[in-house]
Amino acid sequence: MRLLLALSFASLGLVACGNANNASMDAQAVASRIQKVGSVQLQSAGGGELRSGEQVYQAQCGACHSSGALGAPKLGDNAAWGARIGKGYDALLVSALKGKGNMAAQGGGAFSDLEIGRAVVYMANKSGGNLAEPKK
Repeated sequence: MRLLLALSFASLGLVACGNANNASMDAQAVASRIQKVGSVQLQSAGGGELRSGEQVYQAQCGACHSSGALGAPKLGDNAAWGARIGKGYDALLVSALKGKGNMAAQGGGAFSDLEIGRAVVYMANKSGGNLAEPKK
């Protein structure tokens, strides 16, 4: 046991006190071993030009609401949207931002809450509603 312990410390000492010119310890080699593997990108929620409801619909909502995927009410299906529109803009917006049923929350993503609201109004108005577009 003592011999094993002595050998362990001896090998550790050889590694720690190795040649300073060792290729595996040069600055470039060390930098390549500890390089970052990811990054975080922060984006401002505002500041750019606001996108229209139709633009947001095409980029974010249309994948499900154009085909009715996962039970999403289809754009233009007045019967499917009627009861939803009847609950009002605020209820529709909360559902969009926080998620409902199979729809994931849309708030906090690539679009501002106002832009999501514009998309909600766009879909509702294309489906029998008459909602006013939200303002800044």
